Amino acid sequence: MSLRHLVFIINPRSGVERQKEIQQAVDACIDNSKFSYEIQYTQRARHGIELARAAAQAGAWAVVAVGGDGSVNDVVHGLAGTQTALGIIPRGSGNGLARTLGLPLAVADAMRIINNGQTAAIDLGYVGERLFLSNAGVAFDALISKEFAASDRRGLAVYAWLVTRHLWTYKTLKFDITIDGKKISENAFMVNVANGTEFGYNFKIAPSASYTDGLLDVVIVKRFPRILGSIIALRAMTGTILGSPWVKHYRGKEVTITHPNMKLMQTDGDAYDCASTLSFGVKPGALQVIRPR
Repeated sequence: MSLRHLVFIINPRSGVERQKEIQQAVDACIDNSKFSYEIQYTQRARHGIELARAAAQAGAWAVVAVGGDGSVNDVVHGLAGTQTALGIIPRGSGNGLARTLGLPLAVADAMRIINNGQTAAIDLGYVGERLFLSNAGVAFDALISKEFAASDRRGLAVYAWLVTRHLWTYKTLKFDITIDGKKISENAFMVNVANGTEFGYNFKIAPSASYTDGLLDVVIVKRFPRILGSIIALRAMTGTILGSPWVKHYRGKEVTITHPNMKLMQTDGDAYDCASTLSFGVKPGALQVIRPR
């Protein structure tokens, strides 16, 4: 029986010690009776897309993204529509994509999932030419994603500090939203289009979302009294945010969001400039992913 080939893609900015840790973990945990493997390192922004695409074209059985949600998202862009599977060794801070797929955060445990070799087809969301595995947003979450990326520090404490810092000053916008032809106008604190359940840190913005239903979940957090911010955050952490009177929830295949002053959005935690009108959709079963049994 021929060995299945794995390509591990690592961002070298993670540091020399972390690179050694991953190399040692792979050497110690890989099932050599099933797999051959190589480790590649990104050299610039978005290089992971090129490396993943090249690996798929060369016939790799799976590409394993080693890093945070941004690194995983790059690999997703390189693998979408191919038969090469995505594996994840989560080494970011929030690790929203790994958490929503039910993957363990410890390296050795993640390697055991890869060794099991169990794959499934999952949906991908998209907005324009950008793909997202978990979610995309155009309001408060996009601002926090931008601020978090600019911070020299990582971790839940920094994320919570940024949320608290901007909570009281953030100005809501009235968005025009169309979901499968149904038009909605809402003065919103947050508009999130979700394919998966959470941002990271167990913050579940769309707890009922599914990677395999061919639908996107649209979660709108309406303008609310800011003193209730901690209560809404607690609901998100406990998976009950959809029960809040300040939250509306919809599902659909095609979503359009418009606001003349909309300038910023995020996909899987990466923030960037955007147009005043955005069109979202879903690609059913577009990605093979290594998942727990």
